[in-house]
Amino acid sequence: MSDLRQHWRMGLRRLLQRARMDQSGSALVELALSLSLIGIPLFLGTIYTGVLLFFSIEVSNAAHAGALYGMQSSTYASDPAGITTAAQTEAPDLGTNLSVAATSFYACSVAIDGTQYTTQPAATAACTGGANHPLQFVQVTASYMATPFARIPGMQRSVNLSSVSVMEVEE
Repeated sequence: MSDLRQHWRMGLRRLLQRARMDQSGSALVELALSLSLIGIPLFLGTIYTGVLLFFSIEVSNAAHAGALYGMQSSTYASDPAGITTAAQTEAPDLGTNLSVAATSFYACSVAIDGTQYTTQPAATAACTGGANHPLQFVQVTASYMATPFARIPGMQRSVNLSSVSVMEVEE
């Protein structure tokens, strides 16, 4: 009876050793499944976010360039075509799909973040006091509808990116 048990135990050991040998490729299969289920979506999501970040920086730089153009003088501030051209030149990757809106306004020097006036006479009349005088500002809003390279489930197909830049007009 003990020989039978010993024989049975030897057979069981051999069977377990064979099973261990047969599992040597299972780690590779598990890694491949994990990467395909987790790694690829993470990779695509990172690329998607990177593309949107790139477009966002382009839009911000375009708004800033348009405001820099407009702040040179009141003549430049009242030139929306020139502001648009400066902004679109700064973001050549976006081309004419970049929409640019430029406005000029006035504010009192003691309350820059206060009331905005559309004309200089209105601002001059409102800005009373010894050191209070009207200042002209140019505001450029650039926006772009970004559509990344591929449709990724769970991510928006297109994202509206917008940036505003305000600068004082030099006189």
